[in-house]
Amino acid sequence: MADINVALHVQVEALPGKEEEVAAFLREGLAVVQEEPGTVAWFAVRLSPSTFAIFDAFPDDDARQAHLAGRLGSALMERADELFAQPPSVERLDVLAHKLS
Repeated sequence: MADINVALHVQVEALPGKEEEVAAFLREGLAVVQEEPGTVAWFAVRLSPSTFAIFDAFPDDDARQAHLAGRLGSALMERADELFAQPPSVERLDVLAHKLS
């Protein structure tokens, strides 16, 4: 079983009319994070018609930092003004327990 100790919860609110573009951006992000060996789990979810979230988990803070500095994190921030009503909300979490399979 993978060792998971830290995580991220990122929430974004799509600009009006950009909801499907945000959904597509998040779906495309899966291919990027699949290349990150330190990203143990990654989920992109829709919370409401215009609110989306990402939950991802890592073995340690080095892997979390690598993810934040990686291609998807950079693209998220670069496209924030174009896609989101406000800057992404990024919460750093400590994982207390987990089950992956």
